[in-house]
Amino acid sequence: MTPRKLLNDCFLTDKDRLSHEECLAILTGRLSVVTGIEELPLVRISGRWLAADIIAPRNVPLHENSAVDGYAFAAPASGSMPVVARIAAGDLDSYRLKPGQAARIFTGAPMPEGADTVAMQEDCTVEGDHVTVPLDLKRGANARRAGEDVAEGSAVLQTSSRLRPQDMAALASFGLPQVKVHAPIRVAILSNGDELLEPGAEIAQGQVYDSNRSMLHALLDTLPCEITDLGILPDDATLIEATLADVAKTHDVILTSGGASRGDEDHIINAIDTLGTRHLWQIAVKPGRPMSFGQIGDCIFLGLPGNPVAAFVCFLLYVRPALTVLGGGIYQEPVRFPVAAGFEVPGKKPGRREFWRGWLEPGPDGRPVAHKFARDGSGLISGLRQASGLIEITESVTSVAKGELVSFLPFTGFGIDG
Repeated sequence: MTPRKLLNDCFLTDKDRLSHEECLAILTGRLSVVTGIEELPLVRISGRWLAADIIAPRNVPLHENSAVDGYAFAAPASGSMPVVARIAAGDLDSYRLKPGQAARIFTGAPMPEGADTVAMQEDCTVEGDHVTVPLDLKRGANARRAGEDVAEGSAVLQTSSRLRPQDMAALASFGLPQVKVHAPIRVAILSNGDELLEPGAEIAQGQVYDSNRSMLHALLDTLPCEITDLGILPDDATLIEATLADVAKTHDVILTSGGASRGDEDHIINAIDTLGTRHLWQIAVKPGRPMSFGQIGDCIFLGLPGNPVAAFVCFLLYVRPALTVLGGGIYQEPVRFPVAAGFEVPGKKPGRREFWRGWLEPGPDGRPVAHKFARDGSGLISGLRQASGLIEITESVTSVAKGELVSFLPFTGFGIDG
């Protein structure tokens, strides 16, 4: 499958400010797959997006087999039965029981012809070469049927599914040595500003360490991405424009943080305007209102706010969905849990959706209660570290009373440990 070319106006909108839902609709509805397809062994595909449907080529299990160590026979049992065979897992010989006969059998061993039930060995009495089994066993007890797990020809995994460790077990159980998956998304990340320093450098008055790039690198690691770290670019318009023009030729996405305004030193924004198309969205959300989207040819530009909290939240809400679609996946809304608020907010500005950092604790009745970080500043990394998720407050809400139900989005729903 050849990736589709992106529309030249995939981010085009005639509104100055978009709601959260409108922003997501454009990101997940107008973008398309940009990655190629590769066929890889199972040990290398966990976390990738599947590029072709998986249809079960055979039954799993392939044959009827025993679920326990014990004795196989045809129900109903009739007193003491002679044991005429011994069948272990991996035994390729064929066995056939006559009525009234039993076979010693072990877990995973194929059921002999003429048998439909297995009695657990601890429930049996053995005397010489005869065995007595419980008389009340139902027909089919402790016997796994062929195709009981997966039937031949059934659809197992659909194209664009995110492959999980448990999916590796399923694929291996079909005998598939490798499958087709989408290649990693090629993402270039960079920071810009003469005031920024790499951690470890000597700091002076007026300088700050670049904390966003390390965070974004870690967030990208939760997705199948091939990351190019361009480091910190100085405030040099010529260098920035040349760098972006070169990187756009070999990458699917350019991801930056900060420089979202139209100031004289916002060279990244100006370079995007010169090289391609930019749509500066005023998103009606908090934190994260000043977020830039654009493209240079087929390379998508995603410009996050400079404050760490806003960059983090906007990555989860908008960048992650965009990368999912671009990489061949299907975006799924994060699970929202209704929980009681353990706090109160007497006043909230209407018309915008807010995402507060929070965590859950058991309430007096044992049910989870959402707690909110006390300070809302989008530069406070301590709030992110304390939180285990986001508390979502919709546009129409103007206040939150203690005990009122709010929506909690755990970070685990975004691929991040809480």
